[in-house]
Amino acid sequence: MRKLKITELKRLNSDEFQQAEKMPLIVVLDNVRSLHNVGAVFRTSDAFLVQSVYLCGITATPPHAEIHKTALGAENTVSWKYFEKTIDAVHELKRQGYHISAVEQAENSVMLERFEWKKETPYAIVLGNEVKGVDQEIMNHCESCIEIPQFGTKHSLNVSVTSGILIWEFYRWMKSIPK
Repeated sequence: MRKLKITELKRLNSDEFQQAEKMPLIVVLDNVRSLHNVGAVFRTSDAFLVQSVYLCGITATPPHAEIHKTALGAENTVSWKYFEKTIDAVHELKRQGYHISAVEQAENSVMLERFEWKKETPYAIVLGNEVKGVDQEIMNHCESCIEIPQFGTKHSLNVSVTSGILIWEFYRWMKSIPK
């Protein structure tokens, strides 16, 4: 087994990325304070052709050295938009026909492995603040809530890990749909 060189990976360049068909998924960051988490979300979103990242409230925006440190330039390829209030992002997404799902531990949440994605439906997943989670006002406007099962002593996963799990699962589901 030989590790591949970067030149052998055949990745898209920035122009090709802009032209590529994106997954109908928007990641909404609701007051995420860690710039490393923001950068990681951009990097994962780039890897799986996520449509856009919405940065809300105290969530930092590019250009920023600490975001770039983790994103490695993905903040320049992935489409993003800033909203002072997360609720404004949610209202815009609803007007555009997105199914909005919080990623949270809540009453009536659906475990990720049981969540039923619907064909022909664009999705937005809302990831919350590292301490407080998704704001209750935003939860009140979501059509569903996805929970990632956990079995250890900790009560939550890091935002960057959560986004990676959800984006991967959405990608796997999208690839299973016959064209």
